[in-house]
Amino acid sequence: MDNNASLKNDPRRIIVELCRRFYTLGWVSGTGGGMGIFQNGRAYVPPSGVQKERLAEEDIFVLDTSGNILSGPESTHRVSACAPLFLRAFRDRGTGAVIHSHGINAMLATLISGDVFEITHIEMIKGIAGLGYHDKLVVPIIENTANEAELVETAAEAMQAHPGSHAVLVRRHGVYIWGDDWVQAKIHAECYHYLFDAAVHMHRMGLDPGRDKPIKR
Repeated sequence: MDNNASLKNDPRRIIVELCRRFYTLGWVSGTGGGMGIFQNGRAYVPPSGVQKERLAEEDIFVLDTSGNILSGPESTHRVSACAPLFLRAFRDRGTGAVIHSHGINAMLATLISGDVFEITHIEMIKGIAGLGYHDKLVVPIIENTANEAELVETAAEAMQAHPGSHAVLVRRHGVYIWGDDWVQAKIHAECYHYLFDAAVHMHRMGLDPGRDKPIKR
């Protein structure tokens, strides 16, 4: 691989570019949310409490699989509070990237659902690995906690109970979405957010997104 291609695919650069994009979508505003990439046995994660649209490549932390800091910014920044959950997804699911979004309709989708979010017969379901138009997409919902690190065990249990899901919703909070690499994670995130948006609009119309032939309640 030449130097230009190597730089283009550097996880630090990808995280910075995508966080700026996700900020414009309302997924990582107010310093919340973020993204992690796992590559060659190392995890790349942004710092905690920073404006994601202003991230620079030198702000990104590099961790080992146990969460130990291998390198990071020369500042008072702390590793993202999402890092423990990112690492758990990397380890338990073998994911290559995880996106944590505070998108408004991802949060609202948890308020119109019980223990799981369900939607079926929507074209964008086909964008989620392993699913087709006729399938029912199911995403587990876990309860929020005061501290992000406290979500790790319940998120891990949800991932184990729903091996076909590529996301975990956190009630009144947001969503964690992953993929085999950053490209698939981004595609999944775009499709999941579309489906959350659709479900919230369907609910307002009195339609059940979990039915193949929605009937007004």
